[in-house]
Amino acid sequence: MSKIKKYLSSLKLSQKLTLLIIATIGIPLFVLSMLFFQSIKMSKIKDRIKNIEIDFTQNYAQIQKTVEMCSLSTQIVINSQSFWNDLIRFCQEDDWKTEELLYFYHNDIKAFEKLVNSNPYLYQIRIYVDSDEMQEMMPILYRKERMKRLSWAKYGDYESGRWYFDYEDTIFPNYVINTEKHIASLITKIDKEIPATIEIATRMDMLFPNIYSSNEEDWTCFIDENGYYYYNDEYYSRWLKSTDVILKDMKDKLGDGNTMQTTIDGVPVIICYKPMKEFDGHLLRIISLEKDFATVNQQQRNFWMIFVCIVIILIFLTNKVLELILRQFYATIGTIRMVQHGDLSVRVPIKTKDEIGELGQQINTMLDRISELMDESIKRELLVKDSEIRALQNQINAHFIYNVLESIKMMAEIEEKYSISDAVTSLGKLLRYSMKWVSKNVTVAEEVEYIKDYLALINLRFDYEIYLSLNIPERIYEQEIPKMSLQPIIENAIYHGIEGIAEDTNIYIKGIIHGDYCTIEITDAGRGMTEEEVEKLKRKIEGVIETRGSSGNGIGLKNVQDRIKISFGDEYGISLASKLGCYTKVIVKIPFE
Repeated sequence: MSKIKKYLSSLKLSQKLTLLIIATIGIPLFVLSMLFFQSIKMSKIKDRIKNIEIDFTQNYAQIQKTVEMCSLSTQIVINSQSFWNDLIRFCQEDDWKTEELLYFYHNDIKAFEKLVNSNPYLYQIRIYVDSDEMQEMMPILYRKERMKRLSWAKYGDYESGRWYFDYEDTIFPNYVINTEKHIASLITKIDKEIPATIEIATRMDMLFPNIYSSNEEDWTCFIDENGYYYYNDEYYSRWLKSTDVILKDMKDKLGDGNTMQTTIDGVPVIICYKPMKEFDGHLLRIISLEKDFATVNQQQRNFWMIFVCIVIILIFLTNKVLELILRQFYATIGTIRMVQHGDLSVRVPIKTKDEIGELGQQINTMLDRISELMDESIKRELLVKDSEIRALQNQINAHFIYNVLESIKMMAEIEEKYSISDAVTSLGKLLRYSMKWVSKNVTVAEEVEYIKDYLALINLRFDYEIYLSLNIPERIYEQEIPKMSLQPIIENAIYHGIEGIAEDTNIYIKGIIHGDYCTIEITDAGRGMTEEEVEKLKRKIEGVIETRGSSGNGIGLKNVQDRIKISFGDEYGISLASKLGCYTKVIVKIPFE
């Protein structure tokens, strides 16, 4: 509070008056706008809940209608006495005629097939008969053995009068007919002279239409009596992890079903809950209000942006008007401030004839008298000191080193020492690549050029020659890789594989494209490793065995592995293979774009 008082006391008179006017207008308007937008938000929530309740009720009515249609279809099949009589005779007798079989198919089987075709709620009616003698009549009549291809009947523990949800129609192989992925069925067992099972099937999206129209803002699921969740598995819902808690809470609060507005993980939502007595399950729907609230908030932000702009304009205009009214006062204050800084030649400009103007006139008279007394006594002395200290520092930087190397190269060429000139050139390129700072990865082409310069310098040390053989597609040259990723592998190949042999040899670098990734194989014809050494080195690279910063213990390859994984992910990195006395191969896997 003291800071506020201090700030207000430091303001100009016109600014204080401006703030007073703005506060008188702005504070009531702010309170009214907050109440207004809160009222809009509550009204929007009520309208949203009302529309959702209507839609949820219609959805539940469709579920009931589908259930009733499946139950009615079951009763129609059970009460088709002529069908069962003919079926029993065909299963028990062998002297039936082809005409009778055709009559049975065109009258009874076709009747059930027409029932399915004329009813959009039904997917299929199937009757499975426990008889090996019965002739199957698709798509209605099947032997019981075929039923066991379905997931709910595979183990023979299905129950009569129960619904089974979300299974695939696997009664025929996929190459025979396109199968439905999501089916729900009412299963009924018939204990007649010939035991049978009736399957009245409908599609899950027909039984629970909202489940398969879920999106980021609106998600529906069904929970059966065993607590298993059925939802559109092609779409991951952010509410899924909270569903158990939500369901328990809904059972306690809403009982027989209702709609309520709450928050989940800080997100405002509307929850619709309905116990499904037909299935001994529960229907749950969660609708996010984020967009609705965001719309209101955006309107509120737009209002405040306009309000702030109006306030800024009002502040500016009010301040200008007050400054115009108080211009004589500010002119007097300005003159006094200039006098305080030692300028006695200034005078107050008289712009008004009011009390403030009279005060300015009196100040001018006083300044005239002071000037007369101080004309002879005031002396001015001007002292100007201009000192500047510059410290010169000589630094040997990268450019200096490059210039020195360039001079050495020129001297070598003058002396016709071209091998020395080439070595200096390779060293310069090597230094430029090593000392150049980059925030991103380099290309494979840049890394290979660095390796060429490195081998050119390495060959100066040895009496034998190490040749570099490249077989890399042009598209791999364009791929990115962490800087200094391939050179440590080449260095390992020389010092641990080739140097001990001391004879002319090759290092092979081969690039292979594998779809969305590519590999770079670096192979040396060196001394190789035993299986135990290979396994130990792999464990060091993977970090299973701790590596220390000394030569020959895999620290270089471990660093390459870590940098590739950090850059591209755990699915990328290096692997190796070796055979004692023959070769060692290191394979670098990177993404291919």
